[in-house]
Amino acid sequence: MLDRLLTEKGVDYAQLSARIGRNPAYIQQYIKRGSPRRLGEQDRARIAAYLGVSEALLGGPALRVAAPTPRARGRDLVLVPKLAIGASAGPGASVDGETVEGEVAFDPRWLRDLGADPRALSIIRVEGDSMAPTLGDGDDILVDGGDAAARLRDGIYVLRMDDVLMVKRIARAPGPGRVSVISDNPHYRSWDDLPLSAIRLVGRVIWTGRRVR
Repeated sequence: MLDRLLTEKGVDYAQLSARIGRNPAYIQQYIKRGSPRRLGEQDRARIAAYLGVSEALLGGPALRVAAPTPRARGRDLVLVPKLAIGASAGPGASVDGETVEGEVAFDPRWLRDLGADPRALSIIRVEGDSMAPTLGDGDDILVDGGDAAARLRDGIYVLRMDDVLMVKRIARAPGPGRVSVISDNPHYRSWDDLPLSAIRLVGRVIWTGRRVR
């Protein structure tokens, strides 16, 4: 798969090796000789970001959702996992794991209307107020992991930067492969012009739910 992607995008082995900080023969040895047998997590993330593809295409984990099960009135519902992690909308928070703490049922027709891939959905919690008033502390967000770097366009995304999980607004910056990472709350920091390789997009935020206070 990686060899085909490189051919399609006109990237040679040495160029990609240099991009991820490896010796020039690293990618060629991986593809042609199977050494290393598997890409390291950090290498895989950098390659996926550089090529604009999902990590799942490179052997990384994909977000999973339980298969639809029968429910009342004969309608099948899609069970979307709610992960026991938060995406920081403040200074940032480290990711300790992605344990499923529950499931939320959605009508599959409603998900289709959102243009979502039911196989790649998850729900996580917003932490902090740097995306206020668009998103508030404690809001639940529905994230489509199938809609990330490969389909990048302006919008709100969950992303990892410097090993921190964040929810931010992404805008394409002038120049190929460059983006701005924006906090909607002007009191928080934004990054005006970054190479796409500096972040790892987890998925696009397609819906939010919040408790009435």
